[in-house]
Amino acid sequence: MTAMSVPRRRLGRTDLFVSPVAMGCWAIVGDATWGAQDERDAVAAIHAALDCGVNFLDTAEGYGAGYSEQILAKALKGRRDQVVIGSKASPNHAGCFADLVASCEASLKNLGTDYIDVYHLHWPNRDVPIEQILADFAKLKEQGKIRAFAVSNFGKGDLTELLEHGRCEVNQLPYSLLWRVVEREIVPICTANDISVTCYSPIMQGLLTGKFRSPDDVPEGRARTRLFAKTRPQARHDEPGAEAETFQAIAQIAEVAADLGKPMSQVALAWLMHQPGVASVLVGARDAAQMAENAAAMHLALDQETLSRLGAATAPLMAKFGTNPDMWQSGANTRYR
Repeated sequence: MTAMSVPRRRLGRTDLFVSPVAMGCWAIVGDATWGAQDERDAVAAIHAALDCGVNFLDTAEGYGAGYSEQILAKALKGRRDQVVIGSKASPNHAGCFADLVASCEASLKNLGTDYIDVYHLHWPNRDVPIEQILADFAKLKEQGKIRAFAVSNFGKGDLTELLEHGRCEVNQLPYSLLWRVVEREIVPICTANDISVTCYSPIMQGLLTGKFRSPDDVPEGRARTRLFAKTRPQARHDEPGAEAETFQAIAQIAEVAADLGKPMSQVALAWLMHQPGVASVLVGARDAAQMAENAAAMHLALDQETLSRLGAATAPLMAKFGTNPDMWQSGANTRYR
C-alpha cells in the first residue's frame, strides 16, 4: 500500500479527512519528560510522516511554549496544503475573546500559516460559560483563522453541557490498551453525536513498545500516571496504582504481537483504530525511523480473535480505574467532570 492509498477518516461533520495515524508533536520539543531532541531529527520525522501517508499533525501552543509549532513550520515549508494541522489553545486563553484571538494569532505565526484546520480548547475552562466559549471559537471560524472547533479532555459532564449549546467536531482523549476509561462514559456520547475521538498517549508513553521490562525501569517523568503507585516521585494522585496488573497486561499484549509477528506498538495502535468513534491515533516520534514504524500500523488489520485477546488482556485494568479518565489525578483533584 502506497502513501497515496492510505485511507482517510472524516473528522466529525466537517469536510476534513485525516489519516488513521497522526503525528503527535509534543515529544519533538525535547524536555524533561522526553529528553533532548535534535531539531533535524524532528524535521525528518515530520517528513517521514508525510512520506508514509500521514496527513494529520497535532501540536499545541503549550508544547515547548510554541516551539513545537515552530518546528512544524520549518518542516512543512512548501507542503502546507498536504496536511491537516491541529493545535490547541490553553484554557486560560478562553476567558475573553481578545485573549483567544491573541493565542490563535501567536499559533498562526509560529506555524507560518494563515489558518489552523482543527483548533482545540486544550482543557475545559469552567470559569467561563460554555456558550461564550463556543461563540468565541465560532468568531475565529468566521474570520477564517480556524476551520473546525475541537476540544480535548472533555469528560461526560463538560461534553454534555457543551452539546446543550452547540457542538465540537473532535474530542481528544487519553486512550490506549492500558487506559480504556474513556470507553465507559465519554466515547458513547461522542459516537452518538458524530464527534470524532482522537487518541493521545496511545502507546502509554512508551509502555506499549515493550522497552520497559519492569515498573522500576520506567523513568520518573513517565511513572507518574495512575497506573503507578502514589509513592512515585512525580505522582499527583493518592492511589496504590496497578503496577503488577499493568505489566501482566503488557506481557499478554506482547504474546499477541509475537503471534502476529508485529511490533507491540503497531498492534497497540491498530487496536485503537478498530475501536468505535476513533478517527485518528496521535503517536509521537523522535526520528524518521520511529515515525515510519508507527505509520505502518495503518496497514495492520486485526481479526476478531486478536481484538478479543487484546481486550481480555486489558479488561482488568479498565475495571480497576472506574470512570475517572484523568491519567494523573484522582478523587476530588480530577480535572475531568
